[in-house]
Amino acid sequence: MAVATDEPPERQLRVMPWWLVLVGLLIAAALGWLVLDLLLTEAGRATQPDTRATLRIDAIRTGLTVVAGTGGGLALLLAARRQWITERAQRHQESVAARDQAHRDRVQAHAESVAEAAQRHQDRQSSAAEHDAAERRLTELYTRAVELLGNDSAAVRLGGLHALERLGQDNPGQRTTIAAVLCAYLRMPAPDDEPRETEVRRTAQRVLTRHLRADDAAHWPEVALNLVGARLVDFDAAGCTLVDATFTGAVFTGATTFAGATARGRLLLGSATFGDVTFEGLTADGEVMLDGVRGVGQASFDGAAFTGGLSCRRAGFAGPTSFRRATFGQPTSFDATRFEDAATFREAVFDGALSMEHTEFGGSATFHSARFTNMALFRWTVFGAEALFDRARFTDAANFGRARFHSMASFRDAQFSRPPQVEQARAMVDAGHRWPAGTVTERLDDEWLLLVDS
Repeated sequence: MAVATDEPPERQLRVMPWWLVLVGLLIAAALGWLVLDLLLTEAGRATQPDTRATLRIDAIRTGLTVVAGTGGGLALLLAARRQWITERAQRHQESVAARDQAHRDRVQAHAESVAEAAQRHQDRQSSAAEHDAAERRLTELYTRAVELLGNDSAAVRLGGLHALERLGQDNPGQRTTIAAVLCAYLRMPAPDDEPRETEVRRTAQRVLTRHLRADDAAHWPEVALNLVGARLVDFDAAGCTLVDATFTGAVFTGATTFAGATARGRLLLGSATFGDVTFEGLTADGEVMLDGVRGVGQASFDGAAFTGGLSCRRAGFAGPTSFRRATFGQPTSFDATRFEDAATFREAVFDGALSMEHTEFGGSATFHSARFTNMALFRWTVFGAEALFDRARFTDAANFGRARFHSMASFRDAQFSRPPQVEQARAMVDAGHRWPAGTVTERLDDEWLLLVDS
């Protein structure tokens, strides 16, 4: 609100004394008398009587005119002073009224400011009271739900899971904590072959994965999973967004799927155990760790994109394993991993270096139409069945030194930017091999051929 500025004080007006008017009248009379006397003196000097009489009349008229004019001037001056005084009084009244209004406005603004501050204070107190009440209520609900998880009855534990889920859905700030509680429950030892507890754990898994799908309205973003050593049954993370998820040492039983999932950050599955598992269409922008995993069923990584690289050292896959059309953006390692059944990398793309040193293939190893844009190391690799590199393309160095080919090795129509290194590699005799152009073989004994770099 605008506040009127104070005007500078006017000079104090002094009252005109009464005698000043009398002095003015006397001056007017004296001036008239002086003029009349002067003119009469001049008229008395006239020689003609008629002229002298006329001049005297004119002198008297002129003297009276001077007196009247002087009096009129004084009257006009007094009237002007009266008008000036009136206008000054009006200005003074207006100034006083403006100052009074400004003062009233300031008083009103101050009163409104005080009232507004009091209202804000009251609102803050009310909000704080509501927040405290909500926090107490939330704590009570959370504590009660967690207590239900520890109940001996499976039905009560199921109720506790759903209570926690509802609590997290209604309170986004509690989702990370609730997810951590569910993960902790799954990490706890579970009794073997207990159907009711298995159902409770499946429900806990579904609660977690249901809120990790970004295309779902119930999505809980930025929730990290810590399932180290957990026992998971028919774990379904298809389409989920996993943020720094840790499954190190977890035991997956039944059918496990990460199909179409998105892994942001690291995806740690080291030393985990799987039955049948699929990672088809997985997109991982961070490193995926599969070191030491054990797969007892089929494993499919078809179409997976390992942008941040894959580490699968000292792993074991008992069933058929497929990396068909998978892409590897960073260095990838399968060192010392054993594939007991068929393994296929058909049409896979390795943009980073590949290392398969000391890797063992118990079944056929298929790299048909695979592309290796960086170094590919197959040193000390054991191919227990067919090793098929037909139409594969090696843009950088390829090293098969000291590899073992126990069955047919085929490099039909394979392309190499430089001759592959095969020093001390061995292959079974009469297995129908198709070696890269320029490969030199020497018969070592009745069973083995020795490959020599040309």
